[in-house]
Amino acid sequence: MHEKGLKLASSSWDQEELEALQQVISSGQFSMGAAVSAFEEKFARAMGSKYAVMVNSGSSANLLMIASLFYTSNSKLAPGDEVIVPAVSWSTTYFPLFQYGLKLIFVDVDLETLNYDLNALQGAITSETRLIVAVNLLGNPNDFNQISELLKNKDIQLVEDNCESMGAKYNGKFTGTFGIIGSFSTYFSHHISTMEGGVLVTDDEEIYHILLSLRSHGWTRHLPRENLVTGTKSDDDFEESFMFVLPGYNVRPIEMMGAIGIKQLEKLPALIDFRRLNAKHFQEIMSNRAEFIIQKEIGESSWFGFSLIIRPNTSMTRAELRKKLDQLGVECRPIVAGNFTKNPVCKLLNHEVRGELHSANWLHEYGLFIGNDGRDLRKQLDSLSFL
Repeated sequence: MHEKGLKLASSSWDQEELEALQQVISSGQFSMGAAVSAFEEKFARAMGSKYAVMVNSGSSANLLMIASLFYTSNSKLAPGDEVIVPAVSWSTTYFPLFQYGLKLIFVDVDLETLNYDLNALQGAITSETRLIVAVNLLGNPNDFNQISELLKNKDIQLVEDNCESMGAKYNGKFTGTFGIIGSFSTYFSHHISTMEGGVLVTDDEEIYHILLSLRSHGWTRHLPRENLVTGTKSDDDFEESFMFVLPGYNVRPIEMMGAIGIKQLEKLPALIDFRRLNAKHFQEIMSNRAEFIIQKEIGESSWFGFSLIIRPNTSMTRAELRKKLDQLGVECRPIVAGNFTKNPVCKLLNHEVRGELHSANWLHEYGLFIGNDGRDLRKQLDSLSFL
């Protein structure tokens, strides 16, 4: 029997996850241990990356992603440098950049893909640009061919906030693996869930070692004996137990997250298949609704959720759309944080808006998204026919 209405998210756990939890409880090993390590190995392999580092949230993953770039032996970043970001994303895409002294350059998004407006991105790049953050929004890949062309022969680094897009592909390659580092979230509503949780992937061994240290207080304990942060560690475990080499954090996951993650990762292909099945049905339902803009898929989206943006010159208001969805039992939210520059916190950030934010402003006032998850939701989605 199908439940009525459509929630923003639902649990993808079953008995396997509960048994994994019980095994951790029985072991008595609750802090980060073998299960986290095993999950990291499996996640890196699944994404086609050399290294993966699990942390306690996607927000922490973004924090370590930016922090790590400052501590490489050939770091190209310094406080005051410009970093380009899309005007539509989650708060913790932006905050680590400010916290490390970078200047945020906000540019517009494309009203259909919800990712960078590539013309706006091109126009925002200057000789002061040192970093671009590509955010794959609501499961949809950026056009990395075009971004690669824009960065050709430029000394600009690329990182990816892929927290909403696990399992998405562009030209057969998983998003999150196009930049130097990619971040993922394993929060409840995301493609796999480990309670809270996040992951970073990279092919750069030095960055991998930096992430291992930053994750755990900035100490050396979890570094391999031969590493690219300190060189060769002492063989004396006592000496290395509290040896601090980087200004780090404690953003470690707990062992339960790793154990659950292993089970969830096994289900990821099937969960993505259902999300895509639901997306196809959603597109069919909305195909004759000219008053709405729905997200244009780039590559193979993993369809975090479904956006609905009221077209210009349409008499419907977002309040009216929300009321109709509520009557149908369909939960909705703003499209991520809408135009983030409209948030009061931006008064505290060193930032600049480069160009106009026409699309970001429009979706801020006339856009919302509804949920999707790893079940067959076609019956629930049918209610949208009555909008």
